[in-house]
Amino acid sequence: MTRALFIVDVQNDFTERGALGVEGGDAVAARISHYLAEHADDYALIVASRDWHHGDDDNGGHFSDAPDFVDTWPVHCVGGTFGADYDEVFDTSRVTHHLKKGQGEPAYSLFEGITDDGETAAHLLESHGIRDIDVVGIATDYCVRASALDALGAGRRVRVLTDLVAGVHPDSSAAALTEIAAAGADVTTSRA
Repeated sequence: MTRALFIVDVQNDFTERGALGVEGGDAVAARISHYLAEHADDYALIVASRDWHHGDDDNGGHFSDAPDFVDTWPVHCVGGTFGADYDEVFDTSRVTHHLKKGQGEPAYSLFEGITDDGETAAHLLESHGIRDIDVVGIATDYCVRASALDALGAGRRVRVLTDLVAGVHPDSSAAALTEIAAAGADVTTSRA
């Protein structure tokens, strides 16, 4: 197998009860868990990312008391807190690698994350001979978008499974999927 599944930021702060809750986040977490129960064996790697920010600084300007919700944000996903934990309905038992991103600076793409052992997504792809990547998670218009575009930039064949993503806003999510498709990804569903 040369296919990986990238699961982006399915965390409490990005689902309905969180600091930056996305409508439909819990439902996407449940659908991803169901998909994993049926399809985990289709993947050589299953990589999940989490925002993992510092709680005692502004994380390179990422946190703001007056956020613009483009480049600056309210405090979210502080490492070691409930908000940074995976959503409770996301079953992580089949995840092979966990990446933390942010850690003192703005970070959107799963490719900006690192495992506790110091491995990057790029290293994992190379060491496992991964050519194809399916991308799912939260939020379509931010971290899913950045992760899919970086996967394409790394020369991989990419599919974004639209029934397994949730976005901040319908218009910006649709624009992100259009941009991802124009860049060369297959924007489809998990049932295709």
